[in-house]
Amino acid sequence: MSAIVEFRGVGYSVPRTEGSTSVLRDLSFTVNSGETLVLLGRSGSGKTTALKMVNRLLAPTSGEVLVEGTSTAAWDPIHLRRRIGYVIQETGLFPHFTVAENIGLVPKLEGWDSVRISARVRELLERIDLAPDEFAHRYPRELSGGQRQRVGVARALAADPPVLLFDEPFGALDPVTRVDLQRQFLALRRTFQKTSIFVTHDVREALMLANRVGLMRGGRLEMLASPEEFLEARGDEARAFLACLDWKLENHDNTEPDA
Repeated sequence: MSAIVEFRGVGYSVPRTEGSTSVLRDLSFTVNSGETLVLLGRSGSGKTTALKMVNRLLAPTSGEVLVEGTSTAAWDPIHLRRRIGYVIQETGLFPHFTVAENIGLVPKLEGWDSVRISARVRELLERIDLAPDEFAHRYPRELSGGQRQRVGVARALAADPPVLLFDEPFGALDPVTRVDLQRQFLALRRTFQKTSIFVTHDVREALMLANRVGLMRGGRLEMLASPEEFLEARGDEARAFLACLDWKLENHDNTEPDA
């Protein structure tokens, strides 16, 4: 399989009054075509910083990141970002744009004609189970949190980019909606076969969505494994995350009986 995204010895430091603080250290891995790599880690582990290196929201202080074989430093940043769909926790939808206008924004910037844009918007709304005739002309404020997140995913897919980035996109949703969107993500992945990097601190989500899980700790990649291999991991950090699964299994029915 060919590597679509590659990290080569990437480091990132933040300047301070005295010296600097290292956020990423010697980060090296590849993401293959059609693969979903989930970066799992605690807050401050460096996973979101690594994600932002891919679309050049941040630049490495050492090493390099390559997208489609070209260093991000050599890409025109605007062109690079239009080649990469980006979904964040709060969706980032423009409040004064309709759903259709939000989804069609990047295709419009890329010069698509209005007929093609309308067809793409309709296709994607159907894919995310939002009836086009009902939702296309609504504004983000008229949608639930889960619906806004679905529109954010559709917008990321709109111009058919080869790479998708997800920065804890479902973290603010209620558990039922979150599971529903996780399942929908898997269905969209099977349909569109996109290369994706997904950031989360939820081990259950990581194991459900990933082809491979990259465990981040202290700015380093502690392990890179399939979900099956991760479940058998013996490292302290992996076991700490897996203990969360054990706790849920042991305590899911430990509720007080009805009076």
